Amino acid sequence: MALAVRYYFSQRFAVPAQRVFDWCTDFDPKDHLLMGDANAKRQISQITEATIILTDVFPSPSGSFENQKLVQLYPNRLSWTSTHLTGPNKYSQFLYKITAEGKGFSALNFTALHVGYDEKADVKVLADRLCKKDAAVWKLLAKTMEEEQKASLIAVKQTHLKDNEASYVRRL
Repeated sequence: MALAVRYYFSQRFAVPAQRVFDWCTDFDPKDHLLMGDANAKRQISQITEATIILTDVFPSPSGSFENQKLVQLYPNRLSWTSTHLTGPNKYSQFLYKITAEGKGFSALNFTALHVGYDEKADVKVLADRLCKKDAAVWKLLAKTMEEEQKASLIAVKQTHLKDNEASYVRRL
């Protein structure tokens, strides 16, 4: 019988909620690089505007394994789900909810149902390990997102300054 391993955490961002949602749900074949796994491959299949199948292939000591996920977006709620259809954790489901936390800040509330098939595993130990691993990945993603946000703001300010300088020169 399978094990249900549940855990959750929150990750804060110095980025507005809508921008976080858009960034997180703009799936790309290179996503695993951002998560620190350069050897994984990703294929994205858009089923509907809000339904996506992600097919990830991960190397393993015995070759590789494929993990298909059904992703359902809820843009009006700034949330999405990811349900494992295949792979070693088939039927696992993850809920992601972005909330605004003041001007320019937000948080991800992550809830996991990890379905495991090792009946000998200690659920508490496994939950702690998985939670730490997933939280560490989201810390990396938060840092990348915040760096991109800063770079974007700098570019906008530089463009605004150049526009103002050009306008000033034309008036002279």
